[in-house]
Amino acid sequence: MADTEVVRRRRVGGGPLSAFLVLLTGVFLVAAGLRLLGIDGNRYMIAVTALTPYTAAAGVLLGCVALLLRRWAAGMVVLLVAVVLVAAVAPRAFPDSRPNGVGTEVRVMSVNLLLGEADAVGVVAAVRSNQVDVLALQELTQEAVLALDRAGLREVLPNRLFQPEVEGYGSGIASRYGLTAKTLTPPSGMRQVGALVDLPGSQDIEVLSVHSTPPVVPSGPEAWQRELAGLPNRDVNGPPRVLAGDFNATLDHVGLRRLLANGYVDAGDEVGAGLEPTWPSGRFWPPPVTLDHVLVDNRCPVDTYGVITIGGTDHRAVVTQFVVPAR
Repeated sequence: MADTEVVRRRRVGGGPLSAFLVLLTGVFLVAAGLRLLGIDGNRYMIAVTALTPYTAAAGVLLGCVALLLRRWAAGMVVLLVAVVLVAAVAPRAFPDSRPNGVGTEVRVMSVNLLLGEADAVGVVAAVRSNQVDVLALQELTQEAVLALDRAGLREVLPNRLFQPEVEGYGSGIASRYGLTAKTLTPPSGMRQVGALVDLPGSQDIEVLSVHSTPPVVPSGPEAWQRELAGLPNRDVNGPPRVLAGDFNATLDHVGLRRLLANGYVDAGDEVGAGLEPTWPSGRFWPPPVTLDHVLVDNRCPVDTYGVITIGGTDHRAVVTQFVVPAR
């Protein structure tokens, strides 16, 4: 009788609690499965995949709680899948080994100007303090161009290829070095300016200011998927190539992982800052994620990477230094 009472006391609330744990386990396994199986799917699935680092942490916590409550099957399954997710995400927090680069050091910065509303003085100050050589701009408007010039951008980066547009469709590249326009990607919803940068003393490089259509719009993610697929792979027979901008994708999305499998490295991931969020800046909801990237040709060793808060925009700027091999 006493033993029966002990069992009953242990299982008080067991039915509802077990059902709740089963529900949470199912939600976790679906979210984890989207990432592990490489399913971007519809806009809701894409948003869930963007939260993979949070999903991995939640899975570890859920698995431990389930084991503490002696729900052995659920706990073991969740922990096993969570460990696999952690193994995919955690390396972004640790720097990778890199060779010593011999050539020209180049600093590239990218910033989404939020419909041209970003603080132009702050942008130019960041360019100056980080000694930026090439600046990629997204959501560039004519008003933003004027504001940037008033703030002194032309004095620092005199060469430019700008395509300003209304409603955030514009894009541009400004540079310390000479620029030649180059088409690097098919037509897209947002302008994506490409350029050949004439570097002194080393190979020239190609730079693309990336801005993929957001995938969570009501019309669906088809444009986003098409535009990510249209971003150029590294050209082993051509100059080193750099893709910098607002990809509207994290390192867990299939389109971005495809690029990394074809000759690019993510600058943040290379130096152990791959989990540093870039959007939304200054807010805690939606959960901050890393949508802005600099993808560098893997022939160019990455030295440094950082994120910078700029007033007036919901994206943090990203800046990296890498070495372009000598000719």
